[in-house]
Parts: sequence; C-alpha cells; structure tokens
Amino acid sequence: MNAIVAVDKNWGIGKNNDLLVHLPSDLKYYKERTLGKCVIFGQRTLESLPGGRPLPKRDHIVLSDDPTWTVAPREGYACDVVHTKEEVLAKAAEYQAKGEEVIVCGGASIYELFLDDCDGFYVTVIDHVFDADRFFPNLDEMGLKVTWESEPMEENGYQFTFRKYERV
Repeated sequence: MNAIVAVDKNWGIGKNNDLLVHLPSDLKYYKERTLGKCVIFGQRTLESLPGGRPLPKRDHIVLSDDPTWTVAPREGYACDVVHTKEEVLAKAAEYQAKGEEVIVCGGASIYELFLDDCDGFYVTVIDHVFDADRFFPNLDEMGLKVTWESEPMEENGYQFTFRKYERV
C-alpha cells in the first residue's frame, strides 16, 4: 500500500478536521494519484469531504468505530465501511489481488494505524509552519528515502514540492 498526504515543515497535516491550506496544484496532484484507485479513509475524514460523500471515480474503504454508520457509494464504485484494521487489510488485499493500487488517505489516526503497512508515501511538503493540531510521522527521521522530488512550486504565497518516500 501507499499513502498520500500534504505536510508543513513540522509534518502538520490538519486543524479542526480540515486541510491546513488549499493549494489547487496539490489537489490536482492528489486527484491524479488517486483517481481510479482504492482509497482508505477514516469516517471523520470522509465526512469532511465535499458533501460528506466518497470521492468520484475511486473505490473506498472507510474505517468507522460506529457499527451503524453507513455512506452511499458513488455510482459504479464501491464504498466498503469496515470496523477493524484487519477488515481494512482484508478488503485492501482484495483490491490488490485485482491489480488495483490502494492508497491510505487519512486522517491522522488512519495514517498512524497503517504506517507500517505502507511501502510508499506521496508527500506534498509545504515550506511553511501552520497552526496544526494533527501530524504525520516525520519520514526523514524514520529513515525513509526520497526517491523522487518535483521542482519547487509556489501557489497562493506558499512554496511546496511533491516527494515520493519509499522504504529502501
């Protein structure tokens, strides 16, 4: 599995169940990396998406601690609501067996739960420190290697790069 996340200089990823900043280029990159794939979300993160609905043109696995919570899938795509890490991994294995990439998309507790199950990390690194209340583990300190990095970009007054980290 892989994960995708946008972080600030302190590896902050969000505040009050929202993104730290909206960068159209990052949202476009996110869409390009996840479109047609299977994505894993926590319930609260999925509920924070526009309309509280699954993203279009992606299969979803949603981890919820509420056994009564449900969400309608997008037409033509699955949205499996499960309640344990083991159920998430079993569903992910089904998608992987069909050749589909599975990408962990958050939030913070979901990233933490599946960190050791991911081999690759698509990270947008924003050269700024925000007032974050949720953080991603520092992949540099964990010894993961940057295997690809984009040229620096700037948008809405913020500089950022896209990186791919991998376990080597």
